[in-house]
This record gives sequence, C-alpha cells and structure tokens, in this order.
Amino acid sequence: MQHAMGLTCVPFGGLSDPNGDNSTVQCQPPVSALIAESGSSQSMALAGTFGPFNLPMVSYFSTCACLSDKSKYPTFFRTIPSDFHQAKALAFLVKRFGWEWIGTLQSDNDYGRNGLSAFMSEVKKLGVCIAFTGTVLRTYPQSKILEVVDMIKMSTVKVILAFVPEGDLYPVMKEIVRQNITGIQWIASEAWITAARPSTAEMFKSFGGTIGFSVRKMAIPKLQNFLTNISPYSNPGAAFVGRFWETLVGCKPFHHLSVSSNIPVCRGDETPDLTSVFFNVTQLRVSYNVYKAVYTIAHAIHQLIFCNWNSPREKCLNASQINPNLVTSQLRQVKFVDEFGETVFFDKNGDLPPSYDIINWQLRQGEVQHVTVGYFSTSAEAAYELVIREDDIRWSTGRVVPQAVCSELCPTGTRRAPIKGRPSCCFDCVPCADGTITNQTGALDCTPCPEEYWSNEERSRCILKYIEVLSFTETLGIILMAVSLVGASLTLSTAAVFLLFRHTPLVRANNAELSALLLFSLFLCFLCPLTFIAQPTAWSCMLRHTAFAVTFALCISCVLGKTLVVITAFRATLPGATKFGPVQQRVIVYSCTVVQVFICILWLTITPPYPQKRHNNRKIIVECNTGSDTAFYAVLGYIGFLAGICLVLAFLARKLPDNFNEAKFITFSMLVFCAVWITFIPAYVSSPGKYTVAVEIFAILSSAFGLLVCIFAPKCYIIIFHSEKNTRQHVMGKVPKTAL
Repeated sequence: MQHAMGLTCVPFGGLSDPNGDNSTVQCQPPVSALIAESGSSQSMALAGTFGPFNLPMVSYFSTCACLSDKSKYPTFFRTIPSDFHQAKALAFLVKRFGWEWIGTLQSDNDYGRNGLSAFMSEVKKLGVCIAFTGTVLRTYPQSKILEVVDMIKMSTVKVILAFVPEGDLYPVMKEIVRQNITGIQWIASEAWITAARPSTAEMFKSFGGTIGFSVRKMAIPKLQNFLTNISPYSNPGAAFVGRFWETLVGCKPFHHLSVSSNIPVCRGDETPDLTSVFFNVTQLRVSYNVYKAVYTIAHAIHQLIFCNWNSPREKCLNASQINPNLVTSQLRQVKFVDEFGETVFFDKNGDLPPSYDIINWQLRQGEVQHVTVGYFSTSAEAAYELVIREDDIRWSTGRVVPQAVCSELCPTGTRRAPIKGRPSCCFDCVPCADGTITNQTGALDCTPCPEEYWSNEERSRCILKYIEVLSFTETLGIILMAVSLVGASLTLSTAAVFLLFRHTPLVRANNAELSALLLFSLFLCFLCPLTFIAQPTAWSCMLRHTAFAVTFALCISCVLGKTLVVITAFRATLPGATKFGPVQQRVIVYSCTVVQVFICILWLTITPPYPQKRHNNRKIIVECNTGSDTAFYAVLGYIGFLAGICLVLAFLARKLPDNFNEAKFITFSMLVFCAVWITFIPAYVSSPGKYTVAVEIFAILSSAFGLLVCIFAPKCYIIIFHSEKNTRQHVMGKVPKTAL
C-alpha cells in the first residue's frame, strides 16, 4: 500500500549501505493508476479498497453493472461494456426471435447474480417467462452439477441463457455432452461465447449454434511483430518471458533456472512455432480492451504533463507531481480516437458506450468457428440498435429458428386463458364468446364486434347481422298475406251475395245498412295485416296500429248495433217500448267508433308508435315500438269492452223466437272473438322477433274470420243452397213443423 499510495525511496543505483546509511536515495513517484481486474468480484474488492485513496482503476473484463455505482466505486473505470447493456442486448435478442419460455443459468458470484438479475428485469417487461434458474460454480461438487443437468433434462425449454464465466460453466458443459443432451439453443454471455476451451467439435454436438454477445474484436497493429520478437536472451530481465518461453518452446532458458525444475534447459537456438494461435492477432477482443485501458491512462497522464500552450504554465506538471487524484480527474474527461477509428471516452458511470459483436458457433472443416452475424450498439441518437444477418446464422435446429414457447400460439378465434399456478407464458386457448372475435394469433383478449355486426362461426371476423323482419318474400309472410287476401275476397263475395239478393226476406230482415257497414269493416280488418308485413317505417308503424284499432272498433260497433236491433225488434210490441231505428243505429255505431278514434289521436299525438332495431345476438329485429304500452292496451281494452257488451246482450237475446235469430250467431262470433284476444296477450308477449308480428296478424285474421263465418255464413248458406227457406213465413218462424 505504501508503494502504491506514496513515494517509494530506494538507494541510488539499487545498492544498500552495509551500515544502513541510505542518505543518497532515488524516490520514485507513486502509482498513478491500476489496470485490473478481469473478474467482477475481484474488481469490486480492489475498487472498494483503492476508492477511498482516489487511486483510479481501469478494468478490461469486469462487467458487473454494480461497479457503475459511483457512490461505492468512485474511481472505477472499465473498457468493456457494463452488464446493464449486455442485459438489454440479450433482451433485444430474445424479443427479436420471439422466445417467451426460456431457462437460465447463473454463476454463484457477483457477475452471474447481477447480470442475470438485470436480464430478468428487462425480459419481464417483454412478457418473457423464466422456466428455471440454475446456479453453478467451478468449485461445486459433482452432485450439484448433476442437479443442474437433471433440471435441464426435465424441463420443456428449448432455449437456455447461461450468464456464467467459462470456467464455471465448463463442468456443466462436459456433463451435458456426456449425457448427450441435444436440441437446446444456447445463449451465451460475453464471458464464454469466444472461449477457446469449450469451442471443440466434441462440445459442438450439444452446444452447436450457440449465439451470444462478445466485445468487439480488433487487430492491433505492430503487436504481431512484437510477439514474434520476444526472446529471453535479448531481454533477460523482462517479466513473464521465462514462463512464455516454456509454454511456446517447451524448455526453460538457462538464466531462468528458478522456473519449473522438471522442464529441460534450452540449448539457446530454439525458436517458437509462429503458427501457434498465440501469434494470431486478428481475433483480439479482451486484449483490445487492455489496449484501450493502457491508452486511456496514457492520454490522462499526457494531458497532465503536456498541457496546451494556451493554458497557464502552472497547470503543467512533471512526472513527480502526478498523483492518483489528478489522474482520476483526467480519466473522467479523457476522449480520443484510437488507431481503429473508435472514439474512446467514459460516461458519468465510468463506462464505455456499449458495442458488441453477435457471435454464432458454427462448425467449419471440423473446427468450431466464432462467426460474427451482427452487432449491437447505440446509435447517434443514443438509442439501442440491434442488427442481425439471420441468413448467416446456424441454429441448433439448422436454419430453422428454434421455438421457445410454453404453450403454442392461440389460433384466430380464441384467446389466452391463464393456467392457475403457472407462469403467464403457459396458458390454454379458449374460444371467444359469441359476438367477439380475434383476427390475430396469440390474442390476450377477444374484441367485441360493433353493434351492427356479429362474429362468424370461427370467431375470426365480424359479419353483418341479418335483419329479421316479417317480409312478403318468406314463407310465413306469404301464407299470412294469402289468408288475408282470401278473407278480404270472401268478405267481398259475401257483400256481392247480399247485394244480389238484397230484395229477399232474409237480407231485408238482417238490416242491410248495418250488414253493409259490418262487411266493409271486416274487409278493412282483413286488409289490415298487410300493413304489418315488410320492414316497418314511421308511417307504417302508426298506420298498422291505428288502422287495426279503428277498423275493429267499427266492426264491433256494427255488431253491437245489430244486437240492439234484434233485442228492440222483439220488444217493440211491448207497451212503452223504445224504437231503435236507423238513426239510433248510426248514433251507436259512430259514437262507439269515435271514442276509439279519439284514443288513437291522443296516442299519435303524445307517444306515437315508431320503428326500432333490437339487437339480439346474430340478428337485428326491426319492429314497431308501440310508443306507449298504456295506449296500446287501452285500444285493446276498449275493443274488448265493446265485445263484452255484445256478448252479454247477444247471450240474453239468444232464445228470442226467430228461425234466424242473429243473437245466436253474434253470441258464437263474440265467443270466438274474445277467446282469440284473450289468448293473444300471453302469446304476443312471449313470442320472439318477427313472430310477435305473426301472432298479432293471426289474432286479427282469426277474429275477423270468426265474425264473418259466424254471422254471415249461415245466411249465405240459406240464400245460395236453400232458397226455399228464404221466405217471410220461414224467417218469422211461422212455418208449421212437419209431423213424424
């Protein structure tokens, strides 16, 4: 620590006075900066120790994002991107290929734990699920290694990220190869993607196609010449030269006898194999980081010693005046362009801007090659940029991108339904409910169709709802229209018969004026259902209800008039009997009808009927809204009131003497009429859609036919088929009965 933080004084010439007199000494300046360390945990320890003394430390391979915390490590710098950026790069990669269900491995140290934690925070935002997290370390016993491998074997994941240094991962890799576990797409962190030891043809069986990020590589100029000229004989005192010579040549230099005693001594004419991978300077990655670390410190010291001519002279320092605090300050400001055109500077956290190569393991001529297939960096706008040449990638599955999903994408027409107790990436596919669709695979929710639309059978698109309305072109509409026209035709035929035989006793006895008015109202009643068919409009809605109300009120009023005529006719001989002539008949008919007209006028004025669309699943029911249920049932109630009076009066007059007593027929017709309309109300309320209209039409036609048949059919039968009974004596009931 004294050597690092203060002046170190040694005797001049390196010799000590035997008597301990070191009065003549040479003092060396303190250490200005430190280039270290490769491991994040080691760098944390050193940076925490030297930080309080302001000794700057520049690391070339420590990537833990925790080292960016300036409150803990104020003098820490590095020339390798932080794992914060690598985590984002890995998240971008996972998102790019749609991997949602992946496994992870971490090393049991600061590098693995912090790096994987940053990665998991990033992918969580993207909806990616982590199936498992295994923890490994090179010092773990074999039992823990087997636990991790078994976890990989038992899982369904096809993509695994290993945020582990090569030394910690290698035991796991060997066990995976031994157990012949294949078919997994591995994602590597920068700590092992370009490592030489696992990059073998044997490992490629299980780890072929591995993809990951690595720091950028550069070919450092003049480095190869420097390496080829290293010799223990030209520079015997150089550090590490003896060990270097032993490794490359296989013997120890004769003046480095302290090195490994079991290695033979060199003769002195040995030369290293220049084809060794050691002399290949085209794939330098970590070495380039060391290169940048050296140059950043050199530029910082250069700024302290060689100040600008325009600067005050007192800012210029000699080597003995340089201290770590000044170097730290200059490192925060350093910025230069190196020989490769890369701008080197530190941000506020002491980190370089992120820049990675995307590496893919490929087997070429029996050797594993680290092929660059893209890059990840920041753009001029400080946005992250991921560029991948997908056609150049060789996956574990060949040229097909591996799939990494817990559940297959839900097809169109279905949505994702979470499975209780499972991650969000594991789900069931549930068909969309009626009226909702999904037109994309993997939809989270179904989209409701607009009000005028409905889902098709596949629930993949919205289709227009069909409009349900009773029309003239459908079978039910045609039948009702035909029955209506038949009823109108029969009414006209009946009127023609009465007109043709108007001078006969039977017709004259049945009050021709009321009969004609009744037939006219029945004719309108039969035509009234035609206004209920076809798509309703504002005018047709008002017409159909008011026409129905007025025509039936007129019809029942005529029947009531005929009933009163029958009763008064048989009571005319009694003393004080009131005469019920044509004037009284007209007053009864028109006054009863006017009341209904008045009700309809109020109805149309206050809340008239109007067309409305009622959406019901796959169809739109177009119908007439009554506007006011009170008015609608008031109309029906008034008609029912008139019918009830007719029924009571006709029932009381049914036994009056007359062969053709109309009271009997009116009683039957009113019974039919009341039965129809009593059953109409529950049927009308419970019928859906267009069948509501059909029920109303059926009630109108049934009651009209009941009146026509019960009142006029017997008369027409006598007129046409038994004309011999169409005599005054027979009508008055004065014909003697035939003896048996």
